Amino acid sequence: MEIESQSGTKSGIERLEELVQMAVSPYHTVQAAAKRLAAAGFEKLRQGEAWELTRGRSYYAPLYGSCLVAFCIGENAEAADGFRIGAAHGDFPGFRIKPAPELEKDGYVRLNVEGYGGINHMSWLDRPLSAAGKVVLRSEHLLAPGVQILDLKDALFTIPNLAVHLQRDMNKGVELKRQSHMLPLFGLSGGDADEKLFLRLISERLNVLPEDILDYEFNLYNAEKGCFVGLDDAFYQAPRLDNLTSVEALLEALTKGKRSRGVNVLVVFDHEEIGSRTKQGAGSMLFAAVLEKIYRCLGFDAGSFQDAFAASMMMSVDVAHALNPAYENHYDPVNKNVMGRGFSIKQASSQTYVTDSEVIGIVQQICDAGNIPYQKYVNHSDERGGGTLGSIAAAFFPVRCADIGIPILAMHSARETMGAADLGALSAYLTRFYEEEG
Repeated sequence: MEIESQSGTKSGIERLEELVQMAVSPYHTVQAAAKRLAAAGFEKLRQGEAWELTRGRSYYAPLYGSCLVAFCIGENAEAADGFRIGAAHGDFPGFRIKPAPELEKDGYVRLNVEGYGGINHMSWLDRPLSAAGKVVLRSEHLLAPGVQILDLKDALFTIPNLAVHLQRDMNKGVELKRQSHMLPLFGLSGGDADEKLFLRLISERLNVLPEDILDYEFNLYNAEKGCFVGLDDAFYQAPRLDNLTSVEALLEALTKGKRSRGVNVLVVFDHEEIGSRTKQGAGSMLFAAVLEKIYRCLGFDAGSFQDAFAASMMMSVDVAHALNPAYENHYDPVNKNVMGRGFSIKQASSQTYVTDSEVIGIVQQICDAGNIPYQKYVNHSDERGGGTLGSIAAAFFPVRCADIGIPILAMHSARETMGAADLGALSAYLTRFYEEEG
């Protein structure tokens, strides 16, 4: 059944599902975004090299493998026009595989993992899991090892729950320890051959010798596909909706929304789920340095770059909390968002969500002009809620900013739920955001 939405519908969800299946690690998120941008005519730039930029053309640059900046330069762009920015993140909460991970006992092999970000542990139990990430390989150049990214794809792992017969009060609440309860089952033990089982698996997939693998950064991921749920396909449920919904909407908007003046920018950061304070996270000078480089390559001076702060604007695009009708007391009595009624404008006096009334007014005017549905969200005053990269990024590139995103259920679970029509609303707004000449 076709879904009525601002973007014409199911095609947007189909693109999102393709992204969900490709973006199984932060490195794969960047790879998937780069593939989409290249297909749309964006030219690839390389970090650490000189850039030759031309007005009227579009570019993208992967940064440290798990961050990406893409931008379109208006044909009549001048220094005073500034930047129109959409920022999201490509990482997700879950588990990272430790070095020498095999743990063999009682005939089973499990993998030693550590937590990454705020995880809903229970949601990861009894699911088909795979692993993906970056592999660093031995090379002839000591200061330049080889790097490949790899998706194992197969459902090779699972984290089994305990039978209710053996813990009859489990429905009253169970604490799950990461070092004992959350280690994924990998296989049956067969003696000494299991000592480097995971390393050998990687080497076989990459067709390299195990001894040539120096290190890796691998995360587990839920290998399930997304699906429509509910009457008339009202909902869409899938892994990694936080924050691939935002990445998808921004990719769609940047490739469609053109303007003759200024520079439109998309940035996908890494490490948002653990605080953003890394070289490829929002809490770094990297993004501001890239924007300054764009201005220098266009012939603008440092003073012009600083003056552009006043003319620039950023959308921090990340998911919001949709109202769960079973837990209504956790939400503000008035400012609560329902799936299927448009994207969320998130506000917090603590600035965990960037609250700038002027920018929020701009968002509302664009939506009203385009008949795009939106809602406002504020946390319950006794609930801490979450935060985004918006205020962090704006501290390093001080421009006007607002927090927006699709409301979802079960945020930070291994599988999340959204309103199927809301992706179209977010994409439509971001496209208009990039298009408005101002």
